[in-house]
Amino acid sequence: MTFRFGASARGLLIGGILQFGLMSAFALVADVRAEKLVDPSAVAPEYKAAAEKRRAEQLRLFQCSKKADEAKVTHRDRAAYVNACLDK
Repeated sequence: MTFRFGASARGLLIGGILQFGLMSAFALVADVRAEKLVDPSAVAPEYKAAAEKRRAEQLRLFQCSKKADEAKVTHRDRAAYVNACLDK
């Protein structure tokens, strides 16, 4: 049995390309899943009040999350911190 360096290098190259492709795909999926702010002007008039209420809620949540980041709250305690911030 002989060792063929070319075959092993080719396998590493293909494996590296596949790993890079998977990491790129997951990075794009994470970006797509991010929740966008509701735009009340882009919804039907009968849903405008609900859209404005949802946008206000999203902005409060974003501000509380930003405060949690600035306070360097641990991941374990983040939900409690954000809920307490929203209750204020």
